[in-house]
Amino acid sequence: MEEKEICEVSATDEITLEKIKKSLYGEEDIQELSQIFKALGDPTRLNIIHVLSKSSLCVCDIANLLDMSQSAISHHLRLLRNLRLVKYRKEGRMVIYSLDDDHVLQLFRQGMDHVKHD
Repeated sequence: MEEKEICEVSATDEITLEKIKKSLYGEEDIQELSQIFKALGDPTRLNIIHVLSKSSLCVCDIANLLDMSQSAISHHLRLLRNLRLVKYRKEGRMVIYSLDDDHVLQLFRQGMDHVKHD
């Protein structure tokens, strides 16, 4: 028979619970954060974030670095751009991608620090 985890004590710190409840984020914010973590759950997108942390690059350079097709890279970049993780600028006929801001790099680095932590 499987043992279920059930609170057997009904006494709770209602003041603490109320403070926590007031501090909860709205559903829309949590959904957006969830989408960001889903996007970062893909190894190709993490590799894109990593190479863009080194330098702003065009799609063809990213594709060459990651040994993938330009269309596959473009697909991933579109998703990352829609989530405001990467941005782009046009230089003549070229489109140059970069990380949207330092928060993206912090997410990547903290995740990698956690992976490398003993």
